[in-house]
Amino acid sequence: MAAKKEAKGPTMIETFGEFKEQKNIDRTTLVSVLEESFRNVIAKLYGSDENFDVIVNPDKGDFEIHRNRIVVADGEVEDENKEISLTDAQKIEPDYEVGEEVSEPVDFTKFGRRAILNLRQTLASKILELEHDSLYQKYKDKVGMIVSGEVYQIWKREILLMDDEGNELHLPKGEQIPTDNYRKGETVKAIVKEVQNENNNPRIILSRISPAFLERLLEAEVPEIADGLITIKRVARMPGDRAKVAVESYDERIDPVGACVGVKGSRVHGIVRELCNENIDVINYSSNVQLFIQRALSPAKVSSIVLDQENRKAEVYLQPEEVSLAIGRGGMNIKLASMLTEYTIDVYRVVNESEADEDIYLDEFADEIDQWVIDSIKAIGLDTAKAVLNAPREMLLEKADLEEETVENLLSVLRAEFE
Repeated sequence: MAAKKEAKGPTMIETFGEFKEQKNIDRTTLVSVLEESFRNVIAKLYGSDENFDVIVNPDKGDFEIHRNRIVVADGEVEDENKEISLTDAQKIEPDYEVGEEVSEPVDFTKFGRRAILNLRQTLASKILELEHDSLYQKYKDKVGMIVSGEVYQIWKREILLMDDEGNELHLPKGEQIPTDNYRKGETVKAIVKEVQNENNNPRIILSRISPAFLERLLEAEVPEIADGLITIKRVARMPGDRAKVAVESYDERIDPVGACVGVKGSRVHGIVRELCNENIDVINYSSNVQLFIQRALSPAKVSSIVLDQENRKAEVYLQPEEVSLAIGRGGMNIKLASMLTEYTIDVYRVVNESEADEDIYLDEFADEIDQWVIDSIKAIGLDTAKAVLNAPREMLLEKADLEEETVENLLSVLRAEFE
């Protein structure tokens, strides 16, 4: 006869059954966890659980526990948990003999409140551990994929989202698009960046600034990418401002750029909105580095390129009117082109021969410009006044590591020489 545990409200098995429905725990795991929890308590009560049979039936919400003992002669019982005297055995069944095994049902409810509490705590601990394992495995398999969550809490350093199963998802400040604006209760899309699991406590980290987020959005919007007809080769992003995507197709009948953009930009409109109006440039990828750099600097038209493949550097020469297009607002276009091509790109204006003849070496300005400034400029490969005037302002600020005021004074002196 099954020994059933009596309790107010739902039984422990029913409680676990509810958990099973919510967390999709398979039946084998459910039975295993319940059995292990019972055995842990039995081992504490009897010193060992080796001679116990635990039968769990989660479908019916009950369980059976049987203790198996060997019949020994009266007065020879050494371990009361594993042995039973002949007299006591014959009280159960008169025909028992020495050496036979006696199996008795155990009424778990008679073990007392402490044992019941111990079982509940053990079971709760196992359930929590199972839940964490399940959550970790679920999201570990989703790294690099897009998920949605509802904004639950907004903090200074991160946003806490909840998925449709009530699991916590974390969107740190550094992984948010700078112009993102969240309200409690709204749904947010992001990519699973990583799943941390310190002390078996999963923490799911999301990102909206990852290049992979843009890749997944394009895959969802462009059937040819999902079908493998178009390949996304590289993505460079300045989140919330601008992005460049290099695509390629092995099918000559398909225009990869046109397919990604869609008629009048129809296929990227939704993505642009999702990324807070991030402007998306789609270009054709090329294994020809010079051609790829030229395309990456679009909309500027490049006159010539000198490559240093060993150091992955490129000197790009353009007509004066194209320089500002190549650099872009705040240097954005050239930065994205460098990120996309994985080459350091330096932009120079094309100087005709008559202008070159009129050029002046920087050393001749030593009486007007501090020598350390001249040395800093020469260290980045600019030796003449016109070379400096033709160079991007960002190059002087960042590569030569000069202050804004110093650069302004330098340019003012050099311009005056040619006026």
